[in-house]
Amino acid sequence: MQESIVEAAGKIWNYLNENGEVTTKKLQRDLDLNDNFINMGLGWLSREDKVNYSKKGSYTKVSLR
Repeated sequence: MQESIVEAAGKIWNYLNENGEVTTKKLQRDLDLNDNFINMGLGWLSREDKVNYSKKGSYTKVSLR
């Protein structure tokens, strides 16, 4: 399972590198990853201090540091 989490984190990082700040819902939709893997991948990237979070209205947005 750890490999799957690392793979999800890699997909998320590459997507954010190409697209900039997006909502977590857009990440899920565009990467075709389920909510659990989006959250675990973002958690992995957060632990490595690679992402920023911001609140825009009712949405949470994420971007690379």
